Amino acid sequence: MRMIARVLKLVAMWLIAASAAVYAQDWPSKPITLVMGFPAGSGVDVVGRTLQESIEKTLNTRIVTEYRAGAGGNIASDYVAKARADGYTLLLGTAATHGVNAALYRNLPFDVEADFTPIAPLVDVSNVLTINPDVIDVKTVKEFIDNVKANPGKYNYASTGNGTGTHLAFAEFNAKAGLTMVHVPYKGGPEAIQGVIKGDVCCIFNQVQTIIPHWRSGRVRLLGVSTKSRVNAVSEIPTIAEAGLPGFESYTWFGLFGPKGLDPQTANAVNAAVRKALETPAIRQKLIELGNAPRIETVEQFRATVRNDRARWAAVVKTTGATID
Repeated sequence: MRMIARVLKLVAMWLIAASAAVYAQDWPSKPITLVMGFPAGSGVDVVGRTLQESIEKTLNTRIVTEYRAGAGGNIASDYVAKARADGYTLLLGTAATHGVNAALYRNLPFDVEADFTPIAPLVDVSNVLTINPDVIDVKTVKEFIDNVKANPGKYNYASTGNGTGTHLAFAEFNAKAGLTMVHVPYKGGPEAIQGVIKGDVCCIFNQVQTIIPHWRSGRVRLLGVSTKSRVNAVSEIPTIAEAGLPGFESYTWFGLFGPKGLDPQTANAVNAAVRKALETPAIRQKLIELGNAPRIETVEQFRATVRNDRARWAAVVKTTGATID
């Protein structure tokens, strides 16, 4: 009887493995839903749409974007964390959703590490210190720091939401520069930028790609990019470090995630489709022109990136004393 039981167990295990293999071969057989934790028109959305057509062609299926904005991306993350791990529900996450939020929010309804399968990074993103010159008329980072220091508490800064990369970038900037400013969180990038343009707030650290049109139209002024090196899309704009705050560096990234338990073959297939898109010259050039740096990593490399970045942002949250207000 024991021998029969063992044989039956082995047969059952073989059937499970065989069915998984068939599933992997059949995937995808219907459209994939890409869940977005930020509004349409945001920097995350722009990058996703830039890559979408190429990924659709490679995977031979449609990708449908579903917006679940709010709570710094946590609403979308929670939805995907609880979705079936069948490869048809993916998350376009960021360093904020899977790095910052774990340190900033005390009672998340999901575990940013245990409840997700990292799939592929898309781009590294530089923020740029952007001001409304009608509110604070300065031309350099040093002038900005000096002006704000001389008027503690007078100026407020926008972010794309509590816990987002734009929030933490400014909190880190203020801590290193010794500034006192009021944080005004908005529901997303478009709303935050409009707040700056209208003069409701003086300034924002926001993604280069979403600021460029407003800068070219003369509605805002750029003082410095947050990355270690200058950004090709706005090469005339110095880095924050060279323009007034030595040693300052802050950047974020966008990437794809699935729920925990996602089949490795599916994760690798999506990773390969992303890689192909990022290696396509026209797409790569467009992303660079928007102020992004395409980032290619394997599934395992991206998993390590997410883990390391979570520790980095936890240190920033602790150092700056940033809160979700």
